[in-house]
Amino acid sequence: MRASALCIIRKQEELIMKIGVSSYSFHQAVSAGRISTYDIVDAAAKMGFEEIDFAVLLGDDPLEEMCKKLGKQAKDAGIGVSNYAVAADFLNKDLDEEVERVKGELRNAVLLGARTLRHDTAWKLPEDGSIRTFRQALPRIAEGCRRVTEYAETLGVRTMTENHGTFVQESARVEALIEAVDHPNFGALVDMGNFMCADEAPEKAVGVMAPLAFHVHAKDFLYKPCTARNPGKGWFGTRGGAFLRGTVIGHGVVPVEACLRILKNAGYDGTVAIEFEGMEPCEEAIALSRENLAALMQL
Repeated sequence: MRASALCIIRKQEELIMKIGVSSYSFHQAVSAGRISTYDIVDAAAKMGFEEIDFAVLLGDDPLEEMCKKLGKQAKDAGIGVSNYAVAADFLNKDLDEEVERVKGELRNAVLLGARTLRHDTAWKLPEDGSIRTFRQALPRIAEGCRRVTEYAETLGVRTMTENHGTFVQESARVEALIEAVDHPNFGALVDMGNFMCADEAPEKAVGVMAPLAFHVHAKDFLYKPCTARNPGKGWFGTRGGAFLRGTVIGHGVVPVEACLRILKNAGYDGTVAIEFEGMEPCEEAIALSRENLAALMQL
């Protein structure tokens, strides 16, 4: 074997991805009143997570105050804050106002101690969600992302788009957006499962997106084809008419092991955060997802 090939293998063996969890994974418990948002950090620490993402922060305190408290909690617990996820829509809302609002969220990211901020780009799907419409909308969306990430760079925070929200979901569109923004501080949050919402094979899409990844979400789905009858509560439709339902990592059809291997081969050594969206009791599902993900990382 050539020396260059041995170096590549050794480099890949040295890559260590941390296991994190999105606070959204606990949304079921928070919404039901079983725990509060302030309980999530301790719950994550007890489960053995090294990192946490914050998203959809529910509570009575002002958001800025919540971010200060949560940031201190994470620091005291010894858990890194890998990301803060917020909504944004540069296509359907006033661009200047939306950019300024997201800049305010960047200041909250600093209070949390987050290394990255993930924001949506165009949440509401236009009547025509075709590639033609996407190409027409791309310059405006890219401008919003670029203005946000230029400000974020001054704060020491990297920004990301995610394959999320239907209009900018499959890998080709996310890649096109990142190329259009053309800024080293702007990259991708690669969600393994979300590609299925656009009827795209996760392993193929992750292969495209891996070199652009700043952060990763591990997610699993149960699946029924578009020829099946609507399964009802807990399921949602893909763009092409299939049906998905969130589940425990390793219980669904997302090829998580293959996606991890692709990311590792591309040199990714950041955090892989579990984002659970299923109907199972979330505390049990998150713990089992962590166990399964850790096992897959060793393969």
